[in-house]
Amino acid sequence: MNMAISRPITKLGYCTNLTPEIVEHANVDGIDLIVTHHDAWDFVYGMKEECVKKLREYDIGHFFVHLPLDYVEFGTCNSLLREIGEVSIIQQSRHVNGDSVIGVGQLPASMSFTELIARLENVLAEGVKAWQFGGDNVARIGMLTGAGNGTNHIRDAKQLQCDVYITGESSLYTVHYAKFAGMNLIVGSHTFTEIFGVRSLAYKLKELFPHIEIVYLKEDHLESKVLKNT
Repeated sequence: MNMAISRPITKLGYCTNLTPEIVEHANVDGIDLIVTHHDAWDFVYGMKEECVKKLREYDIGHFFVHLPLDYVEFGTCNSLLREIGEVSIIQQSRHVNGDSVIGVGQLPASMSFTELIARLENVLAEGVKAWQFGGDNVARIGMLTGAGNGTNHIRDAKQLQCDVYITGESSLYTVHYAKFAGMNLIVGSHTFTEIFGVRSLAYKLKELFPHIEIVYLKEDHLESKVLKNT
């Protein structure tokens, strides 16, 4: 759902998800265009219709870009890896034959698993779930932001000699396989593992249109425990 508006765009708001609350937030902040990673999901019954209603009422535009933003060089995976530290990108995340291939980043020096957890929680501003099934120190990070909970993703991280696998969702199978494979596992939220890619996109747009003001539309930490306000 990409919706046009009848006025010039001077103020752009960005976030991961489109919800009725975000549209209300945007209206209060005088946003002309909302840029998100996700559209309002069809299976969250009635939400898309409510978002469309409010967007039309307030004459606010909406643009979203999903899969391409997960795999582009400045996208969700690489943006989060670079928030962790001076990470060199070893493998670009990508989409192949209907499935996701993980991104891999290399830290300049190893850090403890505990330190990585603390650093990631500070970046995400929320608690994460973590299981130490591997070694105490990490230098090579496998990552798939959002719903990267497939056991094949952990298998790939193991084959690529990653010390830890980071994603935004997990299941019973994710944790069981990580334990079996001896892979350290960290799981944040779908929303906040992906927000930095949306921010990167917003500021790419500002490079093209310098007059546009960029505003972060804060979302609630519905999926994880909040550590601090940002």
